[in-house]
Amino acid sequence: MIPVAEVQIGEKEKEYVNDCLATGWVSSLGKYVTAFEEAFAAFCDRPYGVATSSGTTALHLALAGLNIGPGAEVIVPSLTFVATANAVVYAGARPVFVDCDPLTWTIDPTAVAAAVTPRTQAVIVVHLYGHPADMDPILAVAREHNLAVIEDAAEAHGARYKGKRVGSLGTVGCFSFYGNKIITTGEGGMVVTADRTLAQRMAWLRDHAMSKDRRYWHQEVGYNYRMTNVQAAIGLGQLERIEEILAQKRRIGARYRERLADASGITAAPEAPWAQNVYWMYSVLIHDEFGLSRDQVMAGLRRGGVDSRNFFWPVHALPPYESGLRLPVSEDLAARGINLPSSPSLTNDQIDFTCDTLTGLRDAYAG
Repeated sequence: MIPVAEVQIGEKEKEYVNDCLATGWVSSLGKYVTAFEEAFAAFCDRPYGVATSSGTTALHLALAGLNIGPGAEVIVPSLTFVATANAVVYAGARPVFVDCDPLTWTIDPTAVAAAVTPRTQAVIVVHLYGHPADMDPILAVAREHNLAVIEDAAEAHGARYKGKRVGSLGTVGCFSFYGNKIITTGEGGMVVTADRTLAQRMAWLRDHAMSKDRRYWHQEVGYNYRMTNVQAAIGLGQLERIEEILAQKRRIGARYRERLADASGITAAPEAPWAQNVYWMYSVLIHDEFGLSRDQVMAGLRRGGVDSRNFFWPVHALPPYESGLRLPVSEDLAARGINLPSSPSLTNDQIDFTCDTLTGLRDAYAG
C-alpha cells in the first residue's frame, strides 16, 4: 500500500533529541524551543515566533492575543479542517462561514467582503492543501474595516503568494507541525508575527499568563500551550532541510500534473499564476464524466494498493455548525476531492503507479 503520507526523520533530529535526553532538558524549557522559534520565524520572513503545542492552539492563541472573544465574529472558509472554526469557538467568538473560489479552492475574497458586519473583528484565511489564498483583496477588505488577518498556514509551510512566504502577509501566521505536515514535531504549532507586543502577549498567555516578575501571579486566565524542548529539537532538525523537502514536494506536484494532464474527468491540483503551491497533499477532483463517484474511485485505488483521503467535510455541514447554510462551491469540491499519496519520499515510479491505477479505474468502467 502506497501511503498518503509518511514521516521522515533524519540524523539531525536524532542528534538534537539525544542532546535533550542527555542534558535532561525535555520539557518546555531549553535551548531548542528558542532556536526553533527564531529559525522558523526567519524562514517565514517574520521577526517573532511563538511555539505552541499544536496548530489548533496556535490559532486559539492568536485570537486570544488579539483580544477576540465573546460578541465578535470571525470570517472563516468552510472548506477547511474543523480546527479552524473550533479555535474561534474556544475564544468565545462566532465563526461566520463563507464559500471558496472554484479555481484555487481557497477562501473567496468577494465572499469575505460580503460577510463583514459591525461585529466582524478578524478573518482567518486558510492556505488549503498547500495553495495560498488570494491575499491582496482580503487585506484590502481588512484595512477598510480594521480587521485582523490570521493566516492558517498549517498545510502550506514555504508556499508563496506573489513571491512572499505565507505567514508573512497577515497580522499573524499559524502553522501546524503534526506528523503528516511538511515538517513535523510530532504534535506542535507556531505563531509568527511582525508585532513585537503581540508576540510577547502570546508568549505570556501560552505559559498560564504568569508574571515574569512575580512567580505564580496571574493577571489573566492563560493557557498551557507550550511546546517541549524535545519537540522543538525535532522541528529544528526538520527545518534545516526544509528546502530539500519543498523541492521534493514540487517534484511530486510536477510529476502528477504531467501524468494527469490528459486524464478525462479529472481536475488536477491548482496553481494560480501568482502562487507557488507546495502540494502538502496532491489533490484532484473527480467529475461525473469520469464515470465513477469519488468514493468509488477511492475504494478502487485502495484495492489497487494506493491509499487516499477525501477532502475535508465543509465545516458548515458538520453537526456542531449545521444551520441550513448552503455554500455550493465548498460542497461540490468536498464531494469530488481526493488527496493522493504525497510523501516527500514518494518516487516517480510510485507516482506513475498511482496515476496508472487511477486512470485504469476509468478505463475499466468505460470497457
